[in-house]
Amino acid sequence: MPLPTSRTLPLALVALAAAISLSACKREAEPSADAPATAAAPATAPASSHAFAPAINEADFSELVKTLSSDEFEGRGPGSPGEEKTVAYLEAQMKRIGLQPGNNGSYFQDVPMVETTADEGTVLTLHNNGKARDLKFGVDFVAGTRTGMTEVKVDDSDMIFVGYGVDAPEQKWNDYAGQDWKGKTVVMFVNDPGFHVGDAKLFDGKRMTYYGRWTYKFEEAARKGAAAALIIHDTPGASYGWDVVKNSWAGAQYDLPAKDDPDARIPVQGWLSAEAAKQLFADAGLDLDASYKAANQRGFKPVSLKTKLSIDLKSTIAEKNSRNVVGVLPGTERKDEAVVYMGHWDHLGKHEGETGDNIYNGAIDNATGVAGILEIAEAFAHQDPKPQRSVIFLAVTLEESGLLGSKYYVAHPTFPLNKIAAVINIDAMSVAGRAKDITVVGYGSSELEDILKPLASAQGRTLHGETSVQSGFYFRSDHFNFAKAGVPALYADGGEDLVEGGLEAGKKAAEDYAKHYHSPSDQFYPESWKLDGTVQDLEVLYGVGKEIAGGDRWPNWYPGNPFKAARDKMMQPAAK
Repeated sequence: MPLPTSRTLPLALVALAAAISLSACKREAEPSADAPATAAAPATAPASSHAFAPAINEADFSELVKTLSSDEFEGRGPGSPGEEKTVAYLEAQMKRIGLQPGNNGSYFQDVPMVETTADEGTVLTLHNNGKARDLKFGVDFVAGTRTGMTEVKVDDSDMIFVGYGVDAPEQKWNDYAGQDWKGKTVVMFVNDPGFHVGDAKLFDGKRMTYYGRWTYKFEEAARKGAAAALIIHDTPGASYGWDVVKNSWAGAQYDLPAKDDPDARIPVQGWLSAEAAKQLFADAGLDLDASYKAANQRGFKPVSLKTKLSIDLKSTIAEKNSRNVVGVLPGTERKDEAVVYMGHWDHLGKHEGETGDNIYNGAIDNATGVAGILEIAEAFAHQDPKPQRSVIFLAVTLEESGLLGSKYYVAHPTFPLNKIAAVINIDAMSVAGRAKDITVVGYGSSELEDILKPLASAQGRTLHGETSVQSGFYFRSDHFNFAKAGVPALYADGGEDLVEGGLEAGKKAAEDYAKHYHSPSDQFYPESWKLDGTVQDLEVLYGVGKEIAGGDRWPNWYPGNPFKAARDKMMQPAAK
């Protein structure tokens, strides 16, 4: 998927790094019948003489991160030799810990993927008042297709400005009202109504809802029948600069086959740079700044841009496979019920042709998360008494390509979703040391916070939500696919107020990591990492799952949460 859905800075640093990133940017089973097993990976896991201890500790965590983020794993790119080494290593670790295969006798779940590489020589032509203007790929626009077709043409498509591209009945808001959209090109702003004008009465004010996510906007345009959809980029609204958009849409992009993805797909989807959008609106006799204000008014109506769009998008298509890795510790009494710990194993791989260091090692993002779930698995395997419910340890692929591994797992779960009591996601851990707080992304979502709070208090810590609520981080990591399906999910990590140095030290840690995020320099730095806080974070997350797996609590979403209806529905007794 173009433009990674995840922008996974460690959560302890997320809020502090958000502002920085805006300028510095250039997360024994009861298998179901539809969960196909796959053969073991042919690669051999690297040998290690390290002796692992039963308890969560710095030395074991370091060993796991060091190995997973080494050059030998080539940046853990899906479909690459680095994947073969990664999944073999994870299988070996799960066997060593004593986890059982989590998918019909296998530790692997095949995830089919379609690799689409757009021709970056593609030109987008705009026709206005008898004049044609060509836009350049990567400079003025980026575009791609999720159709799996090698060529997609859109000719003389009317371009219509649809505000924020939102149809939200519960908000009594519909930017698409009153028109037939078949064959049209819709142009829209990123983020939610209310964001750009600071109106707290619209949607959730500065807090991004799912309607603000670019993924939703493309899906909604597809549901309306549009031929193409373009989002106007602005750095505050997107929470990253144009170079992030440009780099993310360049080269091979991955997707699930259409049959494995319930989301609607549009023939052509992409982004316009702010400069290109400004000129487009000016050619139509419109002012872009004034259009921001108009789009934030209830009763907004679509506006013709008096321009027609043509594009001939050619792409190279290849069908490939990647793998989720699944291990399970069976429960002693209610093995058909489960708690899931998850983290994504993939990163950005090895970029052939780049000069210098071209391996994107992904030490923090997300070797730390995978190491974290393995450390927690070790603790569960050695605890006495054993958990009453089963505990699943799920390392998913293709997170950096749009949360695809977790999306596939939710569509083909190895445990029925109504038997999963909770999901705990670990995506890019803080290595900045102990903190006085814990950041819970999407704070105020579920009763999992009621379990977390006293455990955090016992460590002398308080809970709070992410400060940069406008960035929509809750929608950018793998737990979100479970949440959309209704399963309560917790996404929490270290805090911002460090024991040594307070908020100022937290800010400096954010600045330091912003330099390494999604670059080859995201590597293992044992001399500068402070893992006492990381261990503390793992212990508290282990405590949450331990309480749920060891008892009969069945957490739900808080009343009013948009995912509660799906959970309540799945928990209803089946009709006879």
